[in-house]
This record gives sequence, structure tokens and C-alpha cells, in this order.
Amino acid sequence: MAERETFFADVLLPVPMRQVFTYRIPFEFNEQIRSGLRVLVPFGKNKLLTGLITNVHQKVPKDYQAKYIDSILDEQPIITAKQLAFWDWISTYYMSPIGDVMNAALPANFKLASESKFCIHPDSPDPDSLQLTKREIEMLDLLRVNESCSTKELSELLGIKTIQPYLKKLLDYKLIAGSEEVRERYTPKTQLFVFLAATFQQEESLSTLLNTFEQKTRAEKQVQALLQFLQLASEAGGLHAPVSKSLLLKHDVSASAIQTLEKQGIFEIERLQIDRFDLQSEDTASFKPLTEIQQNSLAAIEEGFTRKDVCLLHGVTGSGKTEIYVQLIQQHLDLGKQVLFLIPEIALTTQLINRLQKYFGQLVGVYHSRFNQNERVEIWNHVLNNDPNKFRIIVGARSSVFLPFADLGLVIVDEEHEASFKQYDPSPRYNARDAAIVLAKLHEAKVLLGSATPSIESYYNALQEKYELVNLHERYKGLQLPSMICADLKREKKLKNMQSHFSSLLLDEMRAVLEKKEQIILFQNRRGYTPIWSCEVCSWTPRCQHCDVSLTYHKHSNMLKCHYCSYTIPPIGSCTACGSNRLRMIGFGTEKIEDELQLIFPNTVFKRMDLDSTRSKHAYEEIIDDFSQRRIDVLIGTQMVTKGLDFDHVSLVGILDADMLLNRPDFRAYERAYQLMSQVAGRAGRKEKQGKVIIQSAQAEHWVLERVMAHDFKGFYDVEIEERERFFYPPFYKIVQLTLKHEKEELVNEGAQYLADQLRGIFKERVLGPEFPIIKRIQNKYLKEIKLKIERGAPDKKVKARILQDLDVFFQNVRFKSIQISIDVDPM
Repeated sequence: MAERETFFADVLLPVPMRQVFTYRIPFEFNEQIRSGLRVLVPFGKNKLLTGLITNVHQKVPKDYQAKYIDSILDEQPIITAKQLAFWDWISTYYMSPIGDVMNAALPANFKLASESKFCIHPDSPDPDSLQLTKREIEMLDLLRVNESCSTKELSELLGIKTIQPYLKKLLDYKLIAGSEEVRERYTPKTQLFVFLAATFQQEESLSTLLNTFEQKTRAEKQVQALLQFLQLASEAGGLHAPVSKSLLLKHDVSASAIQTLEKQGIFEIERLQIDRFDLQSEDTASFKPLTEIQQNSLAAIEEGFTRKDVCLLHGVTGSGKTEIYVQLIQQHLDLGKQVLFLIPEIALTTQLINRLQKYFGQLVGVYHSRFNQNERVEIWNHVLNNDPNKFRIIVGARSSVFLPFADLGLVIVDEEHEASFKQYDPSPRYNARDAAIVLAKLHEAKVLLGSATPSIESYYNALQEKYELVNLHERYKGLQLPSMICADLKREKKLKNMQSHFSSLLLDEMRAVLEKKEQIILFQNRRGYTPIWSCEVCSWTPRCQHCDVSLTYHKHSNMLKCHYCSYTIPPIGSCTACGSNRLRMIGFGTEKIEDELQLIFPNTVFKRMDLDSTRSKHAYEEIIDDFSQRRIDVLIGTQMVTKGLDFDHVSLVGILDADMLLNRPDFRAYERAYQLMSQVAGRAGRKEKQGKVIIQSAQAEHWVLERVMAHDFKGFYDVEIEERERFFYPPFYKIVQLTLKHEKEELVNEGAQYLADQLRGIFKERVLGPEFPIIKRIQNKYLKEIKLKIERGAPDKKVKARILQDLDVFFQNVRFKSIQISIDVDPM
């Protein structure tokens, strides 16, 4: 670029707008500016925002005078051209503002703005050891005096207009952190470790110490503790190696003996931070040998990849899909490629992550939105720089599709049917499974979708030969699928065999299993104690003040709670409508199941696994560990218990209320019911013997239950796909859902009718609604939905462009400007 030529840059900003903004490049930046760099730009009256350069050109904006770029924040681009193309696809396909896509994709530490707040990093290094300028030292001093300061406040206090370059340097040094990050940051996982004092790490001094102990008659416990420590330390790498205190205690070493040895200067105890997934060693384990059936499936996948870029592996629960994934990952690592392993929810798949880390060690990186910002930036940079020694395999939840892959070779989507891959709020409302397929196409990479219960859409695509299909219909080493029995609740109630919410069949099977010292999983997809309190006289129920939904009673907290906005009130003694004190509880959640079963089986250890019992960071891992170590007899849970769990001693699974799953008013209800019941059933009998599943239902002859009990996915699919085609649902039609929100019900009604009429002018009978959803008010806003069913073959871009055009016309009407509209393409 010539030095004095005038250049402009298109800058993408993290604001909910559908376009980029053009800024003028100061002459002194002409040689430095290029796509993918972050720049600081003025926006609005007094704001400074971090934006991304998407294009450099010499076209002068016609409609406005371009402001100047304030400063450049990077020496090298932080995103790639393929990422920009991917963001553009997300924005176009899911009808989301490109600014929202940027906001979702970039870690917060990359988005410095005038409103950003900063404080001293709680783990900051010694600033004296770093080369800091006078300005940076002044900034640190200010933050020490004030608990936190915004960018704007720091700028005014220091008298510096452009402060972001200084902030960036301090962030890079980890001297400061975003105050949001500090508030939400994980507490590092730590453990107490025991070291042998340096004095005794020489063989001579250790030998002398042991001889001294032998002469003491009252030092038996200390000798035992020392010998046990030496054995564990040698296994861990030698006399200098630390041994966790908890491991010593598990080997019958007393805490008092450890304390005595510490006082004598023989042991030193230190609290150390450990890896969040508890990877004990950098040594990697060898792969398990594949069975003949797994080997055949692997060969079929490899052959399928020569014909198609996407392959669906339909493998029953317990068939060993993970071992096939591992072989494919190694193949692509050998080619020097990066691998993205998408899983529905990180918190629910620690067993899988541990297994991958044992195989691949430091090559595995874990990425998801709950990591603190420094951790996310660190992984981002490793992936961007294509580090050959670290994070070649990214195991992540849906947000990991936004990472800056340099050379992606393989994408694995495990449990591809899971609704958790869909982002609901905020925008962009993307499906990570579908987005990953597009991402792979941009990188010319292969995609493997894996599931025991594939989504209807994916299975349809496989049968239509859009994807390759590989079946794995036998469990690992020929283990039988569980036998399944339906407990007919109508018959049980008629014979008066029910005990509370439990059939005699289920209770008898539970007794038999507990007598054998085996384990049980009970599934109820509803948390809390009881969903509804109702007046027996007038049928009044306590409801949320902000949402049109009844309150759920939680016994542990003794509160009535709304599961949509967290509104709570104390339990009510009498009906507020008629004054009667005849209030009864209807229905049951996981909390009530635990409470009532404890009375029936008083000497049994029960534990719940639901949103209420797993709110703390490590709660889920602790429950899983306790269950795998057989410290829990019966695990009661919501759909959390259906995902990513592999236990050797579970011989019985109980599904307590199949009717609730079957009777949801949603076109995916049967698909979701089949998937959930089949997945939780798959937790039974996963080692050497066949497990058993009891399904409680008042619709014992329901065709979906018959297919579940026969493990007949293909039979279920054949019936369901026929219904989908008959009633114009996916995969034959695409759905675009528009949801209007406003505090005033009459305005939302008027606006929704106006917009629906407008859309019908073009899309005719394809427009359904407007209708109130099942819950018509959430957080004091009334909702109204309009659905468009569009033929699969219709020109996608034209259809969506026309919808956006109609929305522009809608918002030109002053009366409707305050209405919020969210767009959901392919709702789940």
C-alpha cells in the first residue's frame, strides 16, 4: 500500500446489527491494517468498541462520513478467512445479526469496550518482574485503590484518550482481569499433596531414618504411613514425587500419623492446583483392541468417507462407538490435522473426556462457555497457531464450532440427536451439529455423526444417500441389550398394587437388585418435589407473578419456585381464592421420589442428579464418582442420567412416568420420548450380564413404547417419517418460527396479526398462527408465535430475505417499534 493513499476498512462490531461499518484508516496504519485484526473504533456519541477488520478497500461510503479507526490491538489476525465465511453462513442461515454471531464467537477478553470493567487479577504475577511503562504502572495503582474501574473511568482518571492498548498488555500479562470474569471464574481444583522432605530424598538419609523408626516401639503408625508413602511415590516417579493426602488416607494411613510426620519435618504438605479432569500423568494409555464388528464398522466408515463427507454411525448403546472414534482421531492426527469432538454438554461427559485424555494426553483441549476468559483465550490461540504439541483435539460443547481452526480434518458429533446442540437464547439460535457440517465443508474435512437413536433428519439424510450410513447393532463383546417390561399403571391402580407412585413390579425388582448389592437408576424428567399444589374445593393453584405457569414445590428449600424466572414464595397454608386449607399435591418430581423411596428402603443410599443437586461446579463429578465407586445404591435423575454415563454395576433402570414424555404438545414429542427412554435404558447391564428396564405407563400398548421395548429404531422411524410427511414437518419442510414479545398483551396480539397477514401475502397457507404458546407469558412479557412451513426445495436465501424484508416494513410502523421479535430457524 502506498503511504499516502486513503484506505477504508469494513469493521464488524459486537452489536445486534446486520451489517459491517466502514471506517477510515489513518495514514500511519496503512502498512499494518489487514483482515482479521482487532481495532478500536468510535461508535455512537462517546463509545469506543473493539471491532474486527473484514475487508480493506478504497471505496468511500456514500451515505455518511467515515470516522477514523482509533488504534490497532493486534500484530497478527486473531480470526481466519474461513471463520469469517462461517460466521457469514450462520448469520444468513439462522437470520441472525452478524454482530450477534461475533458476540457469541469471541471470548469476552477479545472485546474491550468503553463499558468494560477491570480489576486486579487474583492470581497476578509480580509486576516488578515485567517490563511495564509508567502509564501501565499508574493503571495498576489505580485499580489497587479502586475495586474495579471501567475503561472510560480509567481513561478519564489517567487523562489518556486511547487506553485499550495498555489494557491489552496488562490482560496478556494476567495482571488485570475483567471483573465479570473474576466474579464468575472457576475456583481452581486443588488437593493437599504430601512430599518427602528434601533431607530424606537421598538413599543414605532415608535408610538412617527407617533404622531410627525401627528402634522406636511406639512409632508403628508413622512407620506404616512412611512405607505406604514410599510405595506410592515410587509408583508416581520416585522419592521426589508428591502423593495426594486423600490417596494416602484411602490406603489406611491415619491422618494423625501424617500430621506427626509433618511436625517431625519428614513430610511436607502443600496445596496444589490439579488438572480439572484429573489427568494424573502425561503417559498415554494404549488403545483397546477393536472387536471384529467394531473393526468392520471402522472399515465401513473409512470407505464411506471416500464417497461422502458425512457419515452417520448408528450404534446401539454400549456398542463401543468411542473406541471407533479414537481410531479415527489417531488417523487424522497422523495426517497432521486438527480434530473437533462435539459433545452435547461438557459437564455431563467427564467420563468420555477422561478416556480421551488418557489416550491422547496434552493433545486434548476442552472448550466451552463456562470456562473463564483467560482459559478460553489460551485455547483459542493454541488452535489458531496450530500448535503441534497441544490441543490438537478439541472436545467441546456447541460454542467450540467458533474456534479458529487452521487445519481441521475431522469433526465427530457424539449423540448427534441431542437437543442440547441447539442454542435457544440469545441469538444466534444455531444448531451446532448442522453448523459443524458446514464448518467441515469449508475446511474440506470429514464429519462423523454418532448416536444410538439418531435424529429423524439425520437418519432420513442417510437413507436418501446424502450421508453414508454405518450400522453397529451389537453391544461390545456380545453383551445383550436390556430386557424391557412395561408396568401397566391402569392395571396396577385397579388391583391397588401401587405404593405411592411406584408399581409393585418396580418395587419387587428393586428389592431383588438391592439384595444382590447391585445398582439402580430411576428416571423422571421433572425436578422438584411436586409440580402442582391444588385446592380441592375450587381447583386454584399458586402461580408465578411474572409467568403464566404454576409454581413447583421444592421440599429441600421449602419454597414454591418458578422454573422459568426463579420467582419464589413460601408454601401457602390456605387457598387464596376460597380460603380452604384443603390443598393437595399433584404429580411428583425427583425430590419427592427420593423422599418416598427412602421410607420404603430405609437402609439404601439414594442420590438425586438434577439441576437443583448439581448447581456447584464439581457436584456432578462427585455424584458420578460416588456412584461409580458404589457409594450410592440408587441414582434418581432427570435427563442428565441419560447422557454419557457408563457404569459396570447398574442392573435395573426404572422409567417412572413415560406418559409425561409421550403427551407433550410438540411434533417432536414421540422422537424425544423414544430417544430419552432408549438412552436411559442403555445404562442397564453394561458389563457382563443383561440388564432390565421397567417402564411405568398408563398407555402400556402405545406404539412408541412397543418400539422402545423391542429396541426397534427402524420400526419407530418408518411410522414417524410417514407422519412427518403427511403433516408437512421436517425433514420434508423447514420451519421458521417468529416469536413476538411485549409487556402489553393487546399490542402483541395486534402486532402478531399484522405481521402474519403481511407474511401471508407472499407465503399463503405456509403461514401458521399467530398463536399463544403453551406458556403465554414469561418474565412479564406476553408471547405470540408465527410459524412458517417452507418446502425443502424452496430457495432458502430468497425466502429468508423476503421474511427480513417484511420485518423491516413491520418495524417502520411506529406503533410496533417496541415489540421484540426473535427468529428461530429449525426450532427444536
